[in-house]
Amino acid sequence: MFSILVDADSLPVRERAVILKRAYKEDLVAVFVADRPLGDVLDMIKEHKAKLRSPYKDILDKTERRKICSTISMIVVEKGENSADDRIAALAKEGDIVITHDVPLSERCISKGAVAIDDRGNVYTAENIRTRLSERNYMKDLREMGINIEKQKRIGDRELSDFSNSFDSLIAKAKKNTD
Repeated sequence: MFSILVDADSLPVRERAVILKRAYKEDLVAVFVADRPLGDVLDMIKEHKAKLRSPYKDILDKTERRKICSTISMIVVEKGENSADDRIAALAKEGDIVITHDVPLSERCISKGAVAIDDRGNVYTAENIRTRLSERNYMKDLREMGINIEKQKRIGDRELSDFSNSFDSLIAKAKKNTD
């Protein structure tokens, strides 16, 4: 079974909501990694546990029902450069979906057989990650030389839609590959 690994530190709330709703609805394994607890994720974990336990209210005793856990989880790592990235890279495996806009993290996970998607719906695979990494490094070099390059536009409704569509496509493909 595949997992959804989310670099949640800088992922916008609306994109997190897309992931959370899908994981809740389909009981998908979704791991959110950040250097602080995220209220929306913790609330959804609580709600998901209640949903999963509800059918067993009259069948299992309280102790047994508490053993039923959500497939959504939150890992809080220590603050520090790349601490969340390192945890995600350690967890990533073949077939997983990694959500991050960090290109080096995407490359690390792709090298383990995962696929990566950024917060704008761009999908990174073994076939295209080297090009994206080169572009990222080139832009970084220009910024370090003092050449200001236009920054990305804010994430609007169009980008959210692109993300949602790409995410849905990756979920369908991952499910097909696990059947």
